Amino acid sequence: MNIDEIVKTLKESYDAPLRDGEQRKIIFWLDKESSFSEIIDEINIDNVMLHKLNESNFFYSKYLLEEEDTDSNYLIYSNVDIQTEEDNWLIDTFLYSNQFYADKISLLMNELKIDSSLRHVIKKYEKFFDKIERRKRFKALEIEQYTEEKIELAIISALCNLKTLDTDDVLKKILINGIEESENKYFQQMDKFFDIDVFWKYVSQYYGFYKEEKSLKKLLIHLTVTAMSHSMNEKYLSNIKEYIAEKNRANSMIFIDHWMHHKTDYTFYDNLAEIIEKEIHIHDLINALDIENFKHADVFPYFDKAIIIYIANSLDSNIEDFEQFIDLIQLRRTKHYYEQFQYIYEALFYTVKMHQFHKKYNMGIPQVKLAEMYQLYLDDFYKMDTYYRKFYVAFDNESNSDLLKKLKSMVENLYTNWYMGQLSSNWSSVLSDEMKKGWKIPGIESQMDFYKNYVSQKVQKGDRVFVIISDALRYEVAVELNDKLNTETIGNCEIEGNLGVIPSVTKLGMASLLPYKQIEIKDNGRVYVDSKDSQGLENRKNILEDKVENSMAIHYQEIMAMNKAGRREHFKGKKLIYIYHDSIDATGDKASTEFYTFNAVEKAIEELYNLVKVIKDDLSGTNIFITADHGFIYQRDSLEESDKIEREDISSIEVKRRYLLSKEQKEIKGLLNFSMDYVIGNDSSLTVYMPNSTIRFKTQGSGANFVHGGASLQEVVVPVIQFKNVRRGQSNSKEIEKVDIKLTNTVRKITNSLFNLTFFQTEKVEDKVVPRTVNIYMADENDALISNEETIIGDKQTDKPDERTFRVKFALKSQQYDKNKYYYLIIKDSETDVIIEKIPFQINLGIVSDFDF
Repeated sequence: MNIDEIVKTLKESYDAPLRDGEQRKIIFWLDKESSFSEIIDEINIDNVMLHKLNESNFFYSKYLLEEEDTDSNYLIYSNVDIQTEEDNWLIDTFLYSNQFYADKISLLMNELKIDSSLRHVIKKYEKFFDKIERRKRFKALEIEQYTEEKIELAIISALCNLKTLDTDDVLKKILINGIEESENKYFQQMDKFFDIDVFWKYVSQYYGFYKEEKSLKKLLIHLTVTAMSHSMNEKYLSNIKEYIAEKNRANSMIFIDHWMHHKTDYTFYDNLAEIIEKEIHIHDLINALDIENFKHADVFPYFDKAIIIYIANSLDSNIEDFEQFIDLIQLRRTKHYYEQFQYIYEALFYTVKMHQFHKKYNMGIPQVKLAEMYQLYLDDFYKMDTYYRKFYVAFDNESNSDLLKKLKSMVENLYTNWYMGQLSSNWSSVLSDEMKKGWKIPGIESQMDFYKNYVSQKVQKGDRVFVIISDALRYEVAVELNDKLNTETIGNCEIEGNLGVIPSVTKLGMASLLPYKQIEIKDNGRVYVDSKDSQGLENRKNILEDKVENSMAIHYQEIMAMNKAGRREHFKGKKLIYIYHDSIDATGDKASTEFYTFNAVEKAIEELYNLVKVIKDDLSGTNIFITADHGFIYQRDSLEESDKIEREDISSIEVKRRYLLSKEQKEIKGLLNFSMDYVIGNDSSLTVYMPNSTIRFKTQGSGANFVHGGASLQEVVVPVIQFKNVRRGQSNSKEIEKVDIKLTNTVRKITNSLFNLTFFQTEKVEDKVVPRTVNIYMADENDALISNEETIIGDKQTDKPDERTFRVKFALKSQQYDKNKYYYLIIKDSETDVIIEKIPFQINLGIVSDFDF
């Protein structure tokens, strides 16, 4: 170290502002090795007096500084150990003054502005500071006031490449690198440049880990088991009780909770948790317990596996605790591992719903009159089709799951063998009995009258009308779309069912939705509307333009390919717009893709929803109808031979899997037959023959699992959604609002580190009032988390207030809390990250907290 460096360092000290009570700067340069005795006289600093202290001038030096010259700045150079010298007249002066050491450690301490009283700490970790890169990382932590603890934690943080001084972050970074010490680079760095025993000291201090034989694996067991003890009664954890912290339990729980909630680091936790749950034989522990004893726990993935297995086995054993099963599934939605098991839970949920439906009709699908059965389908029966579809949407995302493969057999038995078997058989029976006089049901609108009933009057009044026709949009799918539009748009929606045409095929269904006077079916099977071929978009467009001035027909994909300006220009002046959409039938009607029918349904719902938004937002459309040409029936399992029949030896103009068109009229066993005069007129010579129930004709060509053309309810109940757009500011407009989640506790003081709070969903979910998910936690005035984070899903649709109430358990970090300061309960919308409420609390934990004694 040269004179220039020494002078520069000293000048910085003299130029520093005076401390409280300081009137001048007195610096003791302690050089016990006399390394700088030969050059001391060369030190010259403006406005600073140099004085040499030796063993014989202590008293004089005292007199000089305290009496003779009380104004000047002084540099007191000494090679005497002042702190150990007897009869030391200068000890008080030394203690209130600054010290300077002209060595590597001293310069480092000066650079970092570390007080000389902490020299022994820096000396201990001198090896750490040897490398400039490590010093930079240490300095970047920007510690304002050093203590021994902060220096040591800063060294660990720097070794772990962290940019903040946080014990939880340090520990997480180390554990993420692995729980085998020999392979953990950060642990090895500490062993080389730090003191492992000091690391374990802090781990014990913060997390209550006091085992004699310490290891990272045992530490992680300690942290997870302690966290688990917050959601389970300890009496069930006797086999692993030694790992439950006796002090600072909350810190372990909050550490694990924050790690599990981290947006990216949670994946490392998940991998380690699987290792630990095997290490402690969690499956043996959990399998011996009742489900109620661990349903809230989520530290390990086996909790979810156990709950899933419990529900599946209960269903398999015909245990009918369906409400409990649904409550369990909904409870797990707020837990950490739900995302990992989401599709299995969803498949389970819809399997339970199918069992509930089966229980409701345990006496069998009722055999009632035609109109009543049709109405029952509109009101309730359709739900079974939705449950079946939703099961397979989930199943297809977890198709390798052995558990779901077993559920699949259960679902197929309920849906195909029981529900479809009974419903279609009963329906075929009442069709045969009550439809002899024509294809109509009293009180039910016919698809044939769609234009007359819904569109004609609006067009005549000059209103602009959009008609969306989605190929094979069956009723149950339209109900889901209707609910989505009602919930997520400002407009108002209503849905009803029309009786579709038979055969339930595209060419006839599409024709019947057009304005017409007469429909014909030619000998080649083609359908004509008022003497014009109606096959294909161009032909329908010509028919529409002939019938209605300023009308047009267009395909969905063409609209979506345009930008907003292009759409407005394209539809300028048009009063009636027919839009054709085809995602479901295009997928289901091909043998190679029919397996993906239900995925196509999910896609179709999103496409139609987005199309409505385009019409109302870009084109200012207010009158929108959504309907279909026909529905469909679909089963996932391969058909049995008994599900197919040979076609009759009868001349025909067209034969498909679900119908046969013929000019011959006769009764054929096992087939329904209806005159086509309801379409063509009284002089019709055509008859449509359809297999009973869901039977298919044996024919060559497309797949057999997805079919339409027959007379089942799923094929002939055609949805009609009437969407009326309401603009903001209109008298009947209602903004879409999320439900509110409010704290109900009135006391704003926390007196225990473990505490419960109660929250209330202020309104039920219904049209225009949509669910809200919130994350809730405690934070200090600097927004640092001081508690675990809990989630509430506010999606209750009940009128009962007690069923919209949530009781949530929190734990506070074990640290000092100022009873005169405010801490905050944060309620944050999980979708937007917007803080909904920030509620001030005072924390006064008294003398003892968290049983730390």
